[in-house]
Amino acid sequence: MALRESMLEEFGLGPVWVRRRASGAVGADAVAAEQAVPVVERAGNSAASGAAAGSAKPESFASSPNAPRLPERRAAVPLAKSAPPSEPPIQPPQALDPSAQQPEPPLPIAEPAFDELPWLDDEPAPTTARTDLDAPGDIHTLDWDTLAARVASCERCRLCERRTNTVFGVGDREADWMLIGEAPGENEDKQGEPFVGQAGKLLDSMLRAVTLARDSNVYIANVIKCRPPGNRNPEPDEVARCEPYLQRQVALVKPKVIVALGRFAAQSLLKTDASIASLRGRVHRYEGVPVIVTYHPAYLLRSLPDKAKAWADLCLAQKTYRESLAALGDAQGGI
Repeated sequence: MALRESMLEEFGLGPVWVRRRASGAVGADAVAAEQAVPVVERAGNSAASGAAAGSAKPESFASSPNAPRLPERRAAVPLAKSAPPSEPPIQPPQALDPSAQQPEPPLPIAEPAFDELPWLDDEPAPTTARTDLDAPGDIHTLDWDTLAARVASCERCRLCERRTNTVFGVGDREADWMLIGEAPGENEDKQGEPFVGQAGKLLDSMLRAVTLARDSNVYIANVIKCRPPGNRNPEPDEVARCEPYLQRQVALVKPKVIVALGRFAAQSLLKTDASIASLRGRVHRYEGVPVIVTYHPAYLLRSLPDKAKAWADLCLAQKTYRESLAALGDAQGGI
């Protein structure tokens, strides 16, 4: 038994003497001793903990030589189990508030008061208004000099952006014959005069054949006053913006006959898409004036056989002119 007791003592398994207190009183030391019981470590560290505990002997055991021994195995002191973490109490499901689920309706947009509505007079006038976009009624009241100045400064279409000169017209402003071409070419744009160069020389020869001249009883103008880029045909919008100038020129000249030179001039004056072949050989009217259709001099330079047709057209124009004079004489004689 002595060997067994000594082995238990080496392992620190001897009896622990606790001072007795009154049966009804529980001191603070007992509570502290209960709380001081160490938590059992993992299995890997239990042996080392036991060896360290064996070297320390309780003070009460060393001071009592006649103290009785504990039984062979010390009763294990129950360890305080760690309480599970407290969880919040589960609240019973509550009835959902229908007002909490529905979003708040948007606030109604207040209608502007009647006095706050903008009036058309309050809107600023456009600052990009162009003074050159005159009404046709304004142009038809202009005299020759004012009309020529208006054409020289015209910006009614984009042809003004690349022109060198405007081509207003040339000749006798009280002529009986009026020749209307298509649009200025490169030479006309440089000199500011219609029908110059080789086409102009051919036109002068055609006029001499019927005892006329550029500056005698003849006025020459174009449908368009500015050269289209690349000598292309003018756009319908460009023709519409330039036509009031031509209408005013016709009204100022008061010709007895008009000769339309070329397909584009004839189609613009007569408002038709018909071919020049179908328009030739008969009398049309523009602003109440008889119109004869013939080929453009530039075309005749490339197509010599059609010169005979052009001569026939001039003969028809001359005949129409004489008939106009006769009708005018009859009208004056009847007055």
